[in-house]
Amino acid sequence: MAALSILLPLPRARSGLTLRLLLSSLYCFTLAAVIGLGLTWLSLDRGVTVGALTIGSWSALPKRGTAEIDPYSRAQVERTGAMPLGLGDGVAFIATADDSRRTLDGRCDVRIAGTTPQARFFTLTLYDPSGRLVPNALGRNGFTSMELVRNGDGSFVISIGPRARAGNWLPTGGIERYILVLRLYDTPVGIATRAGRETPMPAITTGHCL
Repeated sequence: MAALSILLPLPRARSGLTLRLLLSSLYCFTLAAVIGLGLTWLSLDRGVTVGALTIGSWSALPKRGTAEIDPYSRAQVERTGAMPLGLGDGVAFIATADDSRRTLDGRCDVRIAGTTPQARFFTLTLYDPSGRLVPNALGRNGFTSMELVRNGDGSFVISIGPRARAGNWLPTGGIERYILVLRLYDTPVGIATRAGRETPMPAITTGHCL
């Protein structure tokens, strides 16, 4: 009987151990899920780029519009609903800072000068950080390659800021932050990545601020 009384509590002990193991496993799975989802959300929120093509202050994801799109880019497209350019159509470059890595500020005078890579057509558009067009009295949010006033050598200068300027001027409305999107259509940039990195892009400089 003594031996039997010693053995009887064992099933309860095993049940308690099993419960603790289940709770520990559940805790680990929950923690892993929270960390994984949190890192994914942070990556999407900050715009993690995989396979980016960077030229100066401009960055593009040539594979975003192809079947080889990376998981982060796919999630960003599904999150925003934006339709990326197909690689055969062109490539979109984004700038959030000037050549000195200074964040683009709508209260400052910003100058974009130079030339673009070879392309049949291009557009330059100003957006707020959420990807919306910035409202202004002129209703002007960008330029096309057909609208720009150019220098004799084909180069151009675009002034961006809160105050009107002669020539090519984009109003910012004095917003604190904005982004620039340069879309190149029918261009070899992005197809030949090595050649693309050596392609000249417009320089971005920041001047006087309000």
